[in-house]
Amino acid sequence: MNRPARTRTDPDKVRTRILEVAEAHFRHIGYQKTSVADIASELGMSTANVYRFFPSKGAIKESICGLVVNEVAEIASRIAQSSAPAAEKLIRLLTAVHHHGKTILVKEQRMHDLIVAAMHENWAVTKAHIERMVTILEAIIREGIEAGEFKVEDPAEAARAVHTAFTAFFHPILIEHCLEHGEETEAGLRAQIHFSLKALGKPNMPSWTFASLMNAEVKNMSG
Repeated sequence: MNRPARTRTDPDKVRTRILEVAEAHFRHIGYQKTSVADIASELGMSTANVYRFFPSKGAIKESICGLVVNEVAEIASRIAQSSAPAAEKLIRLLTAVHHHGKTILVKEQRMHDLIVAAMHENWAVTKAHIERMVTILEAIIREGIEAGEFKVEDPAEAARAVHTAFTAFFHPILIEHCLEHGEETEAGLRAQIHFSLKALGKPNMPSWTFASLMNAEVKNMSG
């Protein structure tokens, strides 16, 4: 008597499905209140089976955090790969990353909390994200040097300095602090971008051009 053939489940598809369910729970009730048992129950799996694909809840949290921060890196990459001059790319990128952080805080508080935990506990995924962002900034600065827009000797060092200079506008805890105390971040962001462009050797841009680039990027992110 022939037995029905067993269909093999693709491990990558199972991992993806686990993360989809976990992310939905994280967004709805928060990562703290979501248990592996909750995820397993919705998937019709045993908790032990979930642990076959992820060794711990921490591994699931880090994977979800990776998906969230990857959205930021993808935004930065798209801007870096555009055909705009390097200075314009830098203005757009710095504006977009800050606005994205504010948007997550306001509209996705539970995911903001996850990123805060990742930064506070120094998860590997956050370290990798920072390095990726610095690499993207370095590519823009290097391009600006080659085009004669920027005048710095070491693009890698300059990229790391720019990223550090924008900690107050990128770090989720600091963004939250500003908004909780009613502090307007846009003026500070504009001033810091001006300062960074000068440090890179870029002559002053017309104020209307500068403002229009920032405003356009904010509208683009909001849309």
